[in-house]
Amino acid sequence: MTRPGHVHDEHYPAYTIGTAADLVSTTPAFLRALGEAGLITPQRSAGGHRRYSRHQLDLAARARELLDEGLPLTAAVRIVQLEDELAAVRRQLTDLRNAIPPPRTPAD
Repeated sequence: MTRPGHVHDEHYPAYTIGTAADLVSTTPAFLRALGEAGLITPQRSAGGHRRYSRHQLDLAARARELLDEGLPLTAAVRIVQLEDELAAVRRQLTDLRNAIPPPRTPAD
């Protein structure tokens, strides 16, 4: 597992708004709109500049795909939020399953 705050951590806010927009093939205005819609909340640098994580960029890219398919912004944001929540629950379930010891057999 990657330690928090490390550049390889998917939640580390490594990207400026310009770089983030380039990586998602969109505009800074689109990223700001996703923030206003509640999908992503960038962290702020000491100077007040927005910083985005890889995870936030993945969410933004998925929202862009849905918008390109013709969905309105509010629907795209809600779908991406639900997909993200589902993925988190699935990861938790996998972790819980992995934490449960295998059943003992009568020979044990």
